[in-house]
Amino acid sequence: MSLILYSADLSSELKLTYADGGIRAGFPSPAQDYVSESIDLNRELVRHPATTFYARAVGDSMKGCGIDDGDLLVIDKSIDPQDGDIVVAFIDGEFTLKKVKIEPGADCLWLMPANTEYKPIKVTEENNFIVWGVLTYNIKRQFRR
Repeated sequence: MSLILYSADLSSELKLTYADGGIRAGFPSPAQDYVSESIDLNRELVRHPATTFYARAVGDSMKGCGIDDGDLLVIDKSIDPQDGDIVVAFIDGEFTLKKVKIEPGADCLWLMPANTEYKPIKVTEENNFIVWGVLTYNIKRQFRR
């Protein structure tokens, strides 16, 4: 999965109406008849403005994690990756989005796809490699017409 990268522009504020009690996916609740709060998505999605950027997912190697082609990703460069995190990695001149697998005591780590049609990428000292950032949010478009 490759990425199209964007910087996070936090200069504007857009407060949207927010159902602070949540939206039930089961039976409707009579207490949910009104909306009382507002939410600013910049403040909700971006914890570290100086180190956050957006990316557009390109490809299907992470579809098993619910990340599809065209999804908008929120990436934070200030977070140290841990085993199991989904990261944006720069390896041998290319960006990729994969789940990181760290084997204790091993001299390598693995970049794991979430689609069986793709092979894991073994990262060793010979690779030009850096974890660019950690995925914090995946924004999906549901209405596709």
